[in-house]
Parts: sequence; C-alpha cells; structure tokens
Amino acid sequence: MSLFSFKTKEYDKAQVPKHIAIIMDGNGRWAKNRGLPRSAGHIKGAQNFKKIVRHCEKLGIKYITVYAFSIENWKRPQEEVSALMKLFDDYLEEAFKDFVKENTRLRFIGRKTNLPENIIEKMNKAEKLTENATGTNLNIALNYGGRQEILDAVHSIVDLCIQNKIKPQDIDENLFSSYLYTKDQPEPDLVIRPSGEKRLSNFLLWQTAYSELWFDSILWPDFNEKHLDRAVEDYINRNRRFGGV
Repeated sequence: MSLFSFKTKEYDKAQVPKHIAIIMDGNGRWAKNRGLPRSAGHIKGAQNFKKIVRHCEKLGIKYITVYAFSIENWKRPQEEVSALMKLFDDYLEEAFKDFVKENTRLRFIGRKTNLPENIIEKMNKAEKLTENATGTNLNIALNYGGRQEILDAVHSIVDLCIQNKIKPQDIDENLFSSYLYTKDQPEPDLVIRPSGEKRLSNFLLWQTAYSELWFDSILWPDFNEKHLDRAVEDYINRNRRFGGV
C-alpha cells in the first residue's frame, strides 16, 4: 500500500481523487490589489499553474482539467484578451519541451474556432507530440463552455440519427458522454475554485454532476501546494454517496 501524509495523518494514495478540475480564478483581482495591470495577474497565474500541476503529479492525481479561458471571456477588454492570447502562445512554446520530457499527455478542450491560427497550430502540435504519453493527463479548457460542449455533443448525435447510424432509443448517458470533449476520461472527483466565488461558471456541467466542490477565498496566484493538500484531504474525508445512503 502506497502511503503519503498531510501534517500528521497518513492516507493511502488510492484515496486520492483520480481527476481534479480547477477553475483558476482571481488573477485580475490579484493584480488590482497590487496596483498592477490585469495581465500581470494572468502571468503570475500561469506560473502558478505549472507549480500546482507538478504537485498534482506528486500526489498521484492522474487527470487534471484546468479552466484557462471561457467562451464568455471574449467579452473582456480587448487589451486583456490580447494579453491572454500572447500568454497562451508563449506557454505553448514551453509546453512542447516540458510535457514531452515529463511524459504528460496534453489535450485542449473547447471550440478552436475564434482562436488565433498560430495558437491552433501549436495546440495541435502539442497534442500530437504528447499523444502517446503515459503519465498525467492534462486538459486545458480553452475557449470552453459547458453548455456549448453539451450542444456540440447533441449536434453530433443528431447527425448520427439523421444518417440512420443510430436510433433515438439508443441514446443513453453512456452514448452521450462518448461525444463530450472528455469522452475517454473519468469524471472529475473534485472541483477546486479559489477566489471566493462559489459557482461552476459554465465549467464541465455534465461531468460534474456528482463531483465534490471545494471553494476558498485565496486568489489563484496565491494558491499553493498547501491549499491543494487541504482540498485533497478534505475530499478524502468526505462521504460520497452518489444519491445513495
């Protein structure tokens, strides 16, 4: 039995969530509190993201999904959106080296439409280079919306019905799940959202039906390994009943 400990208590690594989803929230407020431009908060948040992903790997978490940019984020000031696109572009340059070296499989979930062509090319390249990795599975939700994901799945299934490849009565939860962006992965066991907000904000709406939720007022750039440990330990000590007794 593989053990690890938080403070003075030991846990079996089998108790650790297989899949953690993180809403990386609070970058803009972190920067504002310091009199900095919002872009500075996003840069700090991106640096923190790498640190937290590595700690997830250390804990033995096999799947990680992070909310990087939502479909609704296009409504933000153009200056901030442009800074975010530049940040993604720079990050993907590093991803080619880091994730191949660390045996991490990188996947992007969301609609690739509207994204700059250079970013789409790098996303495709990163996915191709890491497709045979056997380590951690890292999903980056980019231009993502949970309702939009569900609509995309519905459109795909309707097309199959029109082509007489399936019948309406064939549609069940398993079939529907197989047309989601995360189709071959377990559903998140735990959703973490720092920043004090207590909502999912259109994130993995289907997949999180029975996920445990963990909220904290800490802003994402200040979220550290100890906060992650606290969230995981809290998860381990909950009783997940999935509608049962």
